[in-house]
Amino acid sequence: VIAQAFAWLVSEADERERLSLCSINLSGQSLADEKFLPFVIEQFQKSGLSGSCICFEITETAAIASYSQANRFIHALKELGCRFALDDFGTGYSSLSVLQRLPIDTLKIDRSFVAAIDNPADSARACAIVGAIVAIAKELHLDVVAEGVETAAQLAYLRRLNCETYQGYIYSKPVDAAALERLFEAPEATLDTA
Repeated sequence: VIAQAFAWLVSEADERERLSLCSINLSGQSLADEKFLPFVIEQFQKSGLSGSCICFEITETAAIASYSQANRFIHALKELGCRFALDDFGTGYSSLSVLQRLPIDTLKIDRSFVAAIDNPADSARACAIVGAIVAIAKELHLDVVAEGVETAAQLAYLRRLNCETYQGYIYSKPVDAAALERLFEAPEATLDTA
């Protein structure tokens, strides 16, 4: 996935300039593999890409399961300018300790909390949890992304919290690389990935 993403970014230089950041999800298995970090560094060297255009997303569960590997991986790639997002935040075993110990840049609020915002049975608790996560992120000077935003009510609530970045079907369903390239080809197109 990394080799393919880097190859696409290099071959589509015009599109790369229009992207502020390319996020790549990493599995816990990848983080635990001692050969993975040298592979990623090699891909940066081969491609000539700047680390500043890449954000690696790791789940808090994976970060906890392979803490020493994750810590080494994050520190090494931050030296290249890469950013890191803690994905599915709020669903792991030890969220707050991960925030204290790992140098991440972004918290991604798990979609299960966002989905519950407009579920009458769960709304009060979900809103409290989402509000707390946004507050923690802002206090720690971290970016925050709400995952799985699908309704106007969810979006309105997140905006009231000053959560400025969202992803979900309210903007677009996932698209393949060819569809993404067609979006970039249209001169008037704007890709709302925030």
